[in-house]
Amino acid sequence: MGANHDEAPVLDALARYHDAGELGFTPPGHKQARGADPRARAVLGDAVFLGDVLANGGLDDRHARNRVLERAEDLMADAVRAEHTYFSTCGSSLSVKAAMLAVTCPGHRLLVGRDAHKSVIAGLILSGVEPVWVDPQWDADRHLAHPPSAAAYDEAFTAHPDADGALVTSPTPYGAAADLTAIAEVCHRRGKPLVVDEAWGAHLPFHEELPSWAMDAGADICVTSIHKMGSGLEQGSVFHLQGDLIDPVELASRADLLGTTSPNVLIYAGIDAWRRQMVQHGHELMGRALELAARTRKVIENIEGFHVNDAADFCGPALAADFDPLPVVIDTTGLGTSGYRAADWLRANHHIDIHLNDHRRIGAQLTHADDEETAERLVAALRDLASHDAELGNAPAVFVPPPADLRLEQVRLPRDAYFDRHTDVPVAEAPGRIAAEMITPYPPGIPVVLPGERLTKPVLEYLTTGVRAGMFLPDAADRNLDTVRVVAEDTDR
Repeated sequence: MGANHDEAPVLDALARYHDAGELGFTPPGHKQARGADPRARAVLGDAVFLGDVLANGGLDDRHARNRVLERAEDLMADAVRAEHTYFSTCGSSLSVKAAMLAVTCPGHRLLVGRDAHKSVIAGLILSGVEPVWVDPQWDADRHLAHPPSAAAYDEAFTAHPDADGALVTSPTPYGAAADLTAIAEVCHRRGKPLVVDEAWGAHLPFHEELPSWAMDAGADICVTSIHKMGSGLEQGSVFHLQGDLIDPVELASRADLLGTTSPNVLIYAGIDAWRRQMVQHGHELMGRALELAARTRKVIENIEGFHVNDAADFCGPALAADFDPLPVVIDTTGLGTSGYRAADWLRANHHIDIHLNDHRRIGAQLTHADDEETAERLVAALRDLASHDAELGNAPAVFVPPPADLRLEQVRLPRDAYFDRHTDVPVAEAPGRIAAEMITPYPPGIPVVLPGERLTKPVLEYLTTGVRAGMFLPDAADRNLDTVRVVAEDTDR
């Protein structure tokens, strides 16, 4: 018998919980909103608290005999053509760490694209795994990194045949996608698994005009954020598994090792509802979103001073293999301003929150939730932005070095450098020192500096000029970057 995608096991169990009048003498302590601060209830609404129950001993019995979560995960796996699916309430930042640790272990090597999210680097620091960096495909004209090529992974495996597997990020937050089929073939030819950080690709399985999603391309593990391009709540993530290179019990164990013992049922419910919504209506919803994105892109392209990056900009030899048009990435250099300044102006003057911003771009993320009204509001705000180019111009310049100068030499393992004795030195004295911290412009969250890398003047100049221009560095010990945290030397004692 086929899967019944009309049901939503988590949502159905919540309804049964309330219909039965269950009375909990367990966490959470607000006891179905009764103990919550009335001011919190006024802002959040009682539905938030009513959906906040224990997973086991509340939503399900203490032995999980109703298989509520298991059935929801099975339905998700069926929906996206995976063999196994696991839900996470700790975001893809946890999911990708669990995936990495199911593939490799401390003291071993893993091939990792150097454009990986900071959560991947955190996994390296926690595990002691040695990364073999695979360079992205750099667009030197646009100062943008696209996913590494299959040839780059092939070369890395040839140089490091003992590596346990590979990790690639696709699509990027800019919508650039890797040739996952070719990368999977490189891995599987050697009997090695491929992990895809597909946090930005929850929608990909549901429309043929979108880039191929990881499971269809042959990946072994795929990590997806349901809250980014889907309808889930923040921190809602799933990771999928197929093939026989990774033991599903091992993967579940790694997730259990890292995850919370108090998962939020509201997040489970959001994931469960998203799966049902997309199985029943996903193709139609994504089709409308793609049509809206195409119209919106065309209108914005015709606003003087803007250029909307498209497949013609991002795809081709030595660039990305495919392109997702829903992240509408707009180059602002024609206005003579930076993405940082443009994003701040849109929020201050139109209450428009832009997802991406960098030294020359802003990114407006469209999803199936957008419609003509939201798109028109975005376009109107952008038109107004363009009309204020005189006041927005002369933005502080960001020094962006050539691609080769952006790559720092990894001289120590990320874990060793991070946990070693460290000291803070003035940024002018930092070139030549070994970084003891991550320094990550956010968004999109891809570290420029990693623990264990030797700092250089060009990279530090890029970061310091970026900070002056509006770049945000949330994980730097000194967000103003007057000082940098480095591994201590004998003279620092």
